[in-house]
Amino acid sequence: MKIALVVVGKTDAAYFIEALNEYKKRLQHYISFEMVEIPDVKNVKNLTAPQQKEKEAEPILKSLQPGDYIVLLDEKGKQYSSMEFAAYLERKMCSIPKRLVFVIGGPYGFAERIYALAAEKISLSKMTFSHQMIRVIFVEQLYRAMTILNNEPYHHE
Repeated sequence: MKIALVVVGKTDAAYFIEALNEYKKRLQHYISFEMVEIPDVKNVKNLTAPQQKEKEAEPILKSLQPGDYIVLLDEKGKQYSSMEFAAYLERKMCSIPKRLVFVIGGPYGFAERIYALAAEKISLSKMTFSHQMIRVIFVEQLYRAMTILNNEPYHHE
């Protein structure tokens, strides 16, 4: 199984890029992982929130492949502890034949057609984080889950 993280917008802060690259490098030891960046929608000042979500939906859809299992990172999703998330990933690795795709939407969430495609939603916190920061948090949690599943000392209870 492969894991993909689809994100709307570019990561441009150097410290986030450095952190992302570090965790992506660490993940290579455990699993096939890719991050797909969807370009930001242009002229958002002239768009309503629903219009912006619709414009973001098209490139998200184009990044998906047949057989993908889609999980939206969404504030209304289910929350897991790090240990629970590791167990969740273990179950998915045993049951998903193709790609497990996590998607981080734009500032207003997702268009209804993206919600309709998703198998489930996960929330990383009740708090709100910047879109660049949540990428690092998610990739770190993915790495943490891999170390938990491999009984390595990165995670402490």
